[in-house]
Order: sequence, then C-alpha cells, then structure tokens
Amino acid sequence: MKKLLAMLLALSMCLSLVACGSSSASTGDDSAGGSDTFAQEESSAASESNAEAEDDAGETGDDEASATITTVTEGVLTMSTNAAFPPYEMTTDDGGFEGIDVEIATAIAEKLGLELQIDDMDFDSALLAVQQGKSDIVMAGVSVTDDRLLVMDFSDSYATGVQVVIVPEGSEVTVDTLGDYVIGTQRATTGNIYCTDDYGEDHVVAYDNGVTAVQALMNGQVDCVVIDSAPAQEFVAANAGLTILDTEYVSEEYAIGVAKGNSALLEAINEALAELTEDGTIQSILDKYITAE
Repeated sequence: MKKLLAMLLALSMCLSLVACGSSSASTGDDSAGGSDTFAQEESSAASESNAEAEDDAGETGDDEASATITTVTEGVLTMSTNAAFPPYEMTTDDGGFEGIDVEIATAIAEKLGLELQIDDMDFDSALLAVQQGKSDIVMAGVSVTDDRLLVMDFSDSYATGVQVVIVPEGSEVTVDTLGDYVIGTQRATTGNIYCTDDYGEDHVVAYDNGVTAVQALMNGQVDCVVIDSAPAQEFVAANAGLTILDTEYVSEEYAIGVAKGNSALLEAINEALAELTEDGTIQSILDKYITAE
C-alpha cells in the first residue's frame, strides 16, 4: 500500500512539472510575438519618419532653388529699357508702358513670382544698367553681338530683328550706296554699330532714339535712317513721304540681357521663355503688335 501511494505521489509531481513547463513555453511564445509586433511598429514609425524627412528635404530643396534667384529689389524684376522703340516698347498716354518686350517681360515676371518694374532711359544707359547691377534685365529690341557677350549674358532668342533703311520717297539711296550718304541711327544700337563699322563715323549720326533720328531725316539733316524693321514700319506709317527700301540691311536675333555670371536668373528666364513659347504666348504677343505683310 505504501508503495502504491508513493508511486501515485511521484506521478502527480511529474504531471505538475509538465503543466508548468507548458505554461512557461506558452509565455515565452507570447513574449516573442509581442517583441516582433513592437519591432514592426518601430520599423513602420522609422519608415514614416524617413519619408517625412525626404519630403521636408524636397521642399527645402525647392525653396533653396527659388532662393538662388536674386534681384536688385527683393520680389521685383527690374527691367531697363528705352521706351521709344515701337512696337517693342513705348509709352502710353497715362505714362505707362506697352509693347512686345513689355508684355513678354510681364509674363516672365509672373512665371517667376515677381512684380515687374520698368525703368525708361537712353538705350546705351539701359545696357549699362544691367551690367552695373542697377537692373535685373534689359529688353529694348536688344540684339546679341560678340561685343555685348563680353559684358553681359543673354537668354535664348524670342524674336528676329531685321535692320532696314528708311528714305524719303523718290530717294536715290540704296543699300549698296549707303556709304555715299549721311546715315541716321539710334545711339548704341546694332544699326549704329554696323553702319559705323561699314562706312566710318563721318557717314553716321547717332541720335538718342529712333524718333529723333526719323525727325532728322524729315528735316533733311540725314539722307536715310537705319533701324529695326518693326519700328521702321511704325515711323513710316506716322510720317507721310517716307518709305522703306525693299532690300534688308542685316538680320539678327533679339534676346534678354542679364548681368554677366547671373546664371540662376538666366536659367529661370530661359525656362519661362520655353514655357511661354510652348503654350503660344510669345507668338500671340508678336502677332498682336506685328501684323503679317
């Protein structure tokens, strides 16, 4: 009997130990499962944090890219011009400005999130203003030349300019005989530069603007005027007795001048010009002021 009781007691103790062992293993599995869940949550949180950091970095990059564009006056795109060059730039009755360059500059400023300010001055002063940091851009029917490329940078071309010769009706002046006559030009323009290089300073008279040059022609002070085709048509239409020779003097490209080395602004302007060309804005502005002949 004692032996039977002893055996039963031993069996009971073994069953108790097995039960305890099962409980401990179960607890271990639960702990492991809890640890995996925590690790997954921690990994998810880290991923979200990294994603947020990347988004913040991207936004910061965009802000920094925008901040690299510096202008003479914060928030303003200052344009120097000579507003006596229709239809590219001219004054309105209320003292404002209008024309091809004015509208294109306005569209570019809007693309860049800037307000456009226009400073009117002599043509050569307009060129100097951007070189001296007094303006951000110069637009005044400015042609790209090797000499100008030495002192400023230029955007992509947005229009083609053609130099023509204005003469009185019945004049014997031709493009081939320009060197035999006195030629009126606008100071510092390519027309003035080309004529001076081709025929010498003795045959060329430079005026502050095209209006004054044409007035000198009307008064008989010069024999002809060399100037861009678009303003030439405006001047001839406004002054009876003048005509434009059929033969063009020279063809060139118009572009926007910026300070030498201002690559951030130049790149932004070129991007804006590309978009405005792609969506037809540039062509619609040109068509508005220059009708097909």
